[in-house]
Amino acid sequence: MPRPALRLAVELDGEGAHPAAWRRAAHAPAELLTPRRIARTAAAAENAGFTLVTLDDSILPPSSGAGPVGRIGAVERAAFVAAATSVVGVAPVVATTYAEPFHVSSQLSSLDHVSAGRAGWVVGTEEDPTAARAWGRPLVEGPEALAREARDGLRVVRDLWDSWEDDAVIRSVATSRYLDRERLHAIDFEGETYSVKGPSIVPRPPQGRPVVLARQDLVPAELTDVALVGGTTAAETGAAGEAAKAAGVPLAFAEIEVALDTPRESARERIADLERYSPWEERPDRLRYSGSAEGLVALLAELAAHVDGVRLLPLVLDEDLSVLSRLVLPELFVRRLATRPLPGTTLRTSLGLPRPVSRFATDTDTDAVSATPAALVREETR
Repeated sequence: MPRPALRLAVELDGEGAHPAAWRRAAHAPAELLTPRRIARTAAAAENAGFTLVTLDDSILPPSSGAGPVGRIGAVERAAFVAAATSVVGVAPVVATTYAEPFHVSSQLSSLDHVSAGRAGWVVGTEEDPTAARAWGRPLVEGPEALAREARDGLRVVRDLWDSWEDDAVIRSVATSRYLDRERLHAIDFEGETYSVKGPSIVPRPPQGRPVVLARQDLVPAELTDVALVGGTTAAETGAAGEAAKAAGVPLAFAEIEVALDTPRESARERIADLERYSPWEERPDRLRYSGSAEGLVALLAELAAHVDGVRLLPLVLDEDLSVLSRLVLPELFVRRLATRPLPGTTLRTSLGLPRPVSRFATDTDTDAVSATPAALVREETR
């Protein structure tokens, strides 16, 4: 049996994957942080046929030295993109290393409502010690501690999404009742470093739970909808995708940094031009491709036997996104190697994922239901 067609995602943060990508942008540097810039880029991705756009983020500046050192928050950009688009899914990167999971839950629930069910969440981490000082939090250090905060944060966020059952909102003018309080539930989470009582202050998202994307080594498979996998070679990447599926993750997306030949310059020439200013560090968990559009199509065709989708990280958005739109995605659609999202569908529907039922939906014990808006207690033990 042939595998389903690939779902396509693209990273739209900043000017591109290369730290010096802003030097080749097709606009003045000051335009980077304007609404027009992100709306234009998101529209280009949607029109090209991408299923999902992602937006990287951190409390720290994206670069230093002579490069741009500012960005608008990913959730805020995602809300703007959701209002400026109608089909493509929108997934900001949000870390719970120091941010309160309760607030993250509310933000992403709101994004799902704003986008009519097109929201996702790329689970991130804050590894730089400077981030702890910026947040005013005790340092979370080491892979185990970072994974713990990501895992606990994700559990809290998912439970808060479930804390309102789907029919909790009544909106009855005759009885002056907005809510059925028996269908709101306290989550009563107790972790190693904080506790959260709940319930949420935002009604359950249209998708039940926005789509969760995360690295396979960061959070358990049962908490993830899409595993982000990679490797230094196509074989390693394909094997990582198969391993994620075997572990129980519904979908696996390969992460691929791409630099494409353009009508004026080869990918190699474009990379060399940017390397004069800053190195493009290779990551062991991301495949990197540079070359022709035809070669990228061949690579994606090879990976389609092992993964369910790809997340592309273009070298320079203003240059590579155009080549992707004109030469790569159309060929993938013609060869039925990839699929477009359909108008009026949620991101879960576009990805072929079922809508989850609230874990509280069959809970008949209402004694623990909070009579007031959610209470949050964070008790640091470090």
